[in-house]
Amino acid sequence: MPVEPRSAAMSASARGSATRERLLDAAVALLEQGGYAAASVAAITARSGVAAGALYRHFPSKAELFVEVFRAVAERELASLHEATAGPGTVVEKLDAIVREFTHSSLDQPRLAWALGYEPVDPLVDSERLAYRQTYRRRLADLLRAGIANGELPEQDIELTAASLIGAISEALASPLSPVRDESVSAEKIVSSLSSFCRRAIGA
Repeated sequence: MPVEPRSAAMSASARGSATRERLLDAAVALLEQGGYAAASVAAITARSGVAAGALYRHFPSKAELFVEVFRAVAERELASLHEATAGPGTVVEKLDAIVREFTHSSLDQPRLAWALGYEPVDPLVDSERLAYRQTYRRRLADLLRAGIANGELPEQDIELTAASLIGAISEALASPLSPVRDESVSAEKIVSSLSSFCRRAIGA
């Protein structure tokens, strides 16, 4: 029986989506193994079983592929942070949950976190990093705003405090995530120290 045009189009779309996902999965796996140096176009296509020409049909450049990788990982991270703070609890408890979730998720995949957060990258990917940090800052600012509104936190420059918290968390994790990191420092110690610092920073 001949395939209807609509069905054929849907099938082609499904195949294209599957190919795209294979390319993204391969790029993430290679970044996790060895950072951007390991994630060459040749390595990505070999791992995914997709020809280089097909890669460029889905992503006009390697940089745009990595932008999509960053977006996918960042969205998962934001969803995890939302889940960690969605339930009942004080603002301070929710900030503790953010620090704990972000630290553990980063340290669970240190090479990937280092590549996405710290390695020198193409300007397109760097722009995506900045957009993610701004989204993260807005989430923290909303949390702080709620704490001030309910009397849990003192009045303060919300945007500046939120930006400072992001900077502090990012800098505190730079050394533990580095490829030459000192692995003797435990995740729990990092979480404890960061949480204490963040509490003091917001006036809790």
